[in-house]
This record gives sequence, structure tokens and C-alpha cells, in this order.
Amino acid sequence: MKLKRKGVGEMLRSPAMQAEMLRRAEVIKGVAQATSPVGDAGDPHRGNYATSWETDSSSRGGRRRDRAVAYVRNTSYYARWVEYGNGRPSGPAHHVLLRATEIGGRN
Repeated sequence: MKLKRKGVGEMLRSPAMQAEMLRRAEVIKGVAQATSPVGDAGDPHRGNYATSWETDSSSRGGRRRDRAVAYVRNTSYYARWVEYGNGRPSGPAHHVLLRATEIGGRN
């Protein structure tokens, strides 16, 4: 049996592959939500970061736009500072998405 490039491309863009990528993204999103910092009682944005996680998928992802992909992102405007820190001791890096990917990416 010979492997055909066209068939591999169809498999990588298939609805089943896209569904699997989205399933994996949902697992990562669940871990990210569970491990997100929520802030203390005086925080005006308490819990906003944890509830701002979302997923999306596409059958046209990758560098060549030739495979199914899924994305996990946080829509809060300060998500970058939570993930990477703000350069001050008061705002350390939490690496929520990095850790969620390491943990949830195994499932």
C-alpha cells in the first residue's frame, strides 16, 4: 500500500481531525480555567480572567493552511500580563496557558 500525499492532506483537514483538535483545545481550556488566578476580594476584575477563556478551530491552519487546528485564547485585555508578568514584583508571570498546555496536552 502506497501513501498518497493527497489522501494525507484530506485526512489532516477532515472534520474528524478538526473535532479532535477542538476536543484537545477544550481540555486545555478546562485546565487553564481551573488554574487561573482570580484575584482577591478587592480586585475590580475578580474572576474575569478565569471566565475569559475560549476555543476555536479551523480546517485551514498551519503555516501552509493545510491542516486542522484549534486555538485556546484568553480575551481579557490583561491576559498577556497575567501570562508573562508585568516586569514588577507585584505582577509575576503565572504562565497559565503554558502550564495548561503541558498538563492538558497529554490527554
